[in-house]
Amino acid sequence: MRSIAAELKSGSELYREVVLDKLAGARESVSISTANLKDMHVEGRSVVALFAELAARGVQLRLLHAELPSRPFRASFEKRRRLWDKLELKICPRVHFKAVIVDKAWLYLGSANLTGAGLGAKGEGRRNFELGICTEDFDTIDRVSALFEAVWSGAECGACRLRRICPDPIAPADAKSMVRLGHSRRLGR
Repeated sequence: MRSIAAELKSGSELYREVVLDKLAGARESVSISTANLKDMHVEGRSVVALFAELAARGVQLRLLHAELPSRPFRASFEKRRRLWDKLELKICPRVHFKAVIVDKAWLYLGSANLTGAGLGAKGEGRRNFELGICTEDFDTIDRVSALFEAVWSGAECGACRLRRICPDPIAPADAKSMVRLGHSRRLGR
């Protein structure tokens, strides 16, 4: 075990730090993993509008989620056809880890989904009780990124026992021949 420098955030601190500060300020890339994907609002507008602004600035956007996005999210996404080529979405029913990786240099890892009650701006009496850490620790970012990449690339599909119920498998049925990822090459695990 090793110590890492991290800040523990909860409640509206998550919205301010993760969404308003880091996500909105991304310069190169954003990778988000969430079980639930809803059309949360950021400063009174759809998170999809924020994604469109990031895409217009050339930020790479990838969103990994476990279930079909909410109807309002899909409607907001449908209105922004130019975003279709910029915001990459992949579904995997086994995704349950919640992470936001910004510019491959900052990480949120915690319990909150990309929803109004999770990372959104809901009022204190309406939001979920959520906790998460924010860090710039390279090894932690590397390990979370490795898991994200393993799922994103379909490297985990070959051994997945939920493939028959997967709405849109990432890898082909013969994915057993793919390289299995999920652990950082630098950490020797």
